[in-house]
Amino acid sequence: MTPNAATLRARGFSGLRVVGDVHGEAAALEAAITGASDAGLFLLQLGDLTDYGPDSPAVLRLIFNLLDDEAGLFLLGNHDHKLRRALTGARVRSPPEATPRTLEQLHVAPDGPALASRAVTEIGQAPAWWRLGPLLFVHAAFHPGMLLESPPPEAGAQRPAPIVARALYGQVTGGTGQDGFPERVLHWVDSIPLGLTVYVGHDQRSRDGRPWATRGRAGGNAIFMDTGSGKGGHLSWVDLPLPDARLIASGPSPEA
Repeated sequence: MTPNAATLRARGFSGLRVVGDVHGEAAALEAAITGASDAGLFLLQLGDLTDYGPDSPAVLRLIFNLLDDEAGLFLLGNHDHKLRRALTGARVRSPPEATPRTLEQLHVAPDGPALASRAVTEIGQAPAWWRLGPLLFVHAAFHPGMLLESPPPEAGAQRPAPIVARALYGQVTGGTGQDGFPERVLHWVDSIPLGLTVYVGHDQRSRDGRPWATRGRAGGNAIFMDTGSGKGGHLSWVDLPLPDARLIASGPSPEA
């Protein structure tokens, strides 16, 4: 179960460190975790821990230690979901530098079998989104239904339901872009209600190396945290105060 702001305060955390897609960049994640610990911040990673980068096993070790210390959590990303499927014997479609690279890194790691076994467990129960008053965190994209219901408790171990699919893959047209990947659109940003800010990864929209912010027609905000870690860019994070209890009690509704 994801903690609420009161629980985090009771544990001594003063705020959040929100970390974008890691994609195997262990050194950068370690720096983010160390800084969060020094500052008394709970670390939230927005999904896509592995693939592409040089050391996905080390990323898994870091995130599992963070879970054991109750000092952070990660959300379910599409690459995490695919990795779990591959580890449980399913055939998956992936470029060689993505899931196959992670599987090879796990194969040669001394603790590879243990990491793979725990990855199956942790990915299977990772939350698909997290609401914290006027803040909502999700890997790929927002859906108004996320304000009405909690994510399925074992979303990572199941075929994604429609809202979970939005959380993992974003909003797509059904076509294919020039890069060969599904064509994504950002119409979902216009459905974010006034007073809500949604933090996502998945889409690398930044043009200056910093997280990209935009506002939708309904008045809500979206912050895109993926700045290309593992793909020639770097890992980004942002530090936030914990929401005020009054804001949590009166957070925006889908009709706001």
